[in-house]
Amino acid sequence: MSEAGARTARAATVHPAGTITVDGEHAGRRLDKFLRSRFRGVPAGLLFRLIRQGRLRVNGRKTKQDYRLAEGDVIDVPELRVDAAASPKRRVPAGLLEQLRDVVLYEDRDLLVVNKPAGVAVHKGTDVPAGVIEALRQLRPDLPELELGHRLDRDTSGVLALAKTPSMLRHLHELFRDSGHEIERHYLAVVAGGWPAGTTVLDAPLRRTEARVVVDAAGQRAETRVRAHRRVAGRATIVAIRLLTGRKHQIRVHLQHAGHPIAGDDRYGDRDFNRRVEQLGGTGLYLHAAKVVVPRPDGTELVVTAPMPPRWDRLLDAGL
Repeated sequence: MSEAGARTARAATVHPAGTITVDGEHAGRRLDKFLRSRFRGVPAGLLFRLIRQGRLRVNGRKTKQDYRLAEGDVIDVPELRVDAAASPKRRVPAGLLEQLRDVVLYEDRDLLVVNKPAGVAVHKGTDVPAGVIEALRQLRPDLPELELGHRLDRDTSGVLALAKTPSMLRHLHELFRDSGHEIERHYLAVVAGGWPAGTTVLDAPLRRTEARVVVDAAGQRAETRVRAHRRVAGRATIVAIRLLTGRKHQIRVHLQHAGHPIAGDDRYGDRDFNRRVEQLGGTGLYLHAAKVVVPRPDGTELVVTAPMPPRWDRLLDAGL
C-alpha cells in the first residue's frame, strides 16, 4: 500500500457489512434511532441515505427510516466507511469528566440515576461542547445504550434519571409524557421573602415566547405545589416543591409570579435579591431536584434523593 493509501486507511473508520437480528429489548424502536445508537460516530445522513437507496434493508426489503422494529427482524447493513475528517469527534472536556466521575445515586440493570451539578447541561448544544450524557458515555463505555430519561435545566442541580436499556427509556418517556401524574418530582428552592405557612397550589397557565416563558390565560395548563420547608432569617425561605405538570421553566416562572423569585435566577429573579445572594453564597440558581419517585414496570416504586448542594450551606449560614 502506498503512503497516501495508508494515510487514507488510517483516517477512516470501517464497520464491516453484516446482519443484526432484533431482540425483544429493541422491539418497537424506530429503525433510524436504533441504527444511530448502534453505530455511534457514523453520520446520520449516511445511514438515512443508505435506507433511502435500499442498501440498508429489513427482512430483505427496502424500508422507511421511521419503520418500527419487531422482534426477530433481520437488518442487512452494508460496509460503513466513515472518513474521520468528515466526522470529527468532539472531545469531552477533562473538567466535565471530573465533575461527573462520582455522581451516581442509584444504579441497577436498567437505570442509572445521578446527581447533576448545577451549571452542567444535560447534553451538548451550539455553545456547549458536551453535557451529562456525552460525559457519562465516555466514562461508562460499558453502557452503549445509555440515554437521557428526561431533562433538567442547565442551572438546576439534582436527580437526573438515565435509561441503560431501550425498554426502560420507553417506560420513562411514557411516565414523563403523562404530565407528571405518574412520576413524582420534588424540588427545593431558595426564594425571596417569607413563604406563607401551609401548602399552596400555583395554578397559572404558561406560554413560551421567543425569549421567556410567561403566565398567560391562553397558555398550557401548569400546576406547582409549594410549601415552606425552612425559613432563612426572615428574608428568604427554602420551599419544597412538587411539580404536577412539567412545563419549561415552570417552577421559576410560577414562583416569580407568586412574588417569591428564586435566588440566583438571572432571567426571572429580583436583581437586588440576587446581588445579596451572590455576595453571601456565590452565583448560580438555587433550584435543586431533590427527589424522584419512579414507578417501575413491575409495579414497585423506586425513590431516589439527592442531598442539598454544599454551596447552599454558605448562603444559609450567612443568614441572608
